[in-house]
Amino acid sequence: MDLFTPHLDKTKNWLPKDGIVNYYGKTFSQIEADFYYENLLNTIEWKNDEAYIFGKKYVTKRKVAWYGDQDFEYTYSNATKRALSWTKELLELKKAIEKESGETFNSCLLNLYHTGEEGMAWHSDGEKDLKKDGAIASVSFGAERKFSFKHKESKEKVELLLEHGSLLVMAGKTQTHWLHRLPPTKLVKRPRVNLTFRTIVT
Repeated sequence: MDLFTPHLDKTKNWLPKDGIVNYYGKTFSQIEADFYYENLLNTIEWKNDEAYIFGKKYVTKRKVAWYGDQDFEYTYSNATKRALSWTKELLELKKAIEKESGETFNSCLLNLYHTGEEGMAWHSDGEKDLKKDGAIASVSFGAERKFSFKHKESKEKVELLLEHGSLLVMAGKTQTHWLHRLPPTKLVKRPRVNLTFRTIVT
């Protein structure tokens, strides 16, 4: 796999302290990115996400799917999901991302944002099912979207633009000390598919 953003330093840590975020830029060619975008839109078993907050059930417009090496259970926002078996294309992407990042993963949570008006609030991925301080690789296809980090104590902020076919890796103590979000915007009209490869501990 070639890195299609040659001027980008993929070893650069975009966080000033207390964590590691590396942005690899466009890691897939335009043809590859277009192929995976269409394939994932049409073959993944998308379902509206559910969350339970103070005992009340909320259903989001954003859709999600959960795949893995085995039928892992993964709980967040007080809702539990059971992993589906990998598709051929997801395994291809997993292999490519593991080679590029030097990390290994056993599962993937996918999000489908239909327009820029669908986003994700501030949160950190610190669920007990996840490997502590394990790397999380975020792959983006479709609409370019801004991605934000905020330090939990100092409130420092870092923002990046995640491109079509790009890879971002969060590692170290990032989830302990930083929140992240996908801010909504009315300027983006097309969908974005995001894959977060992660490691579940059993």
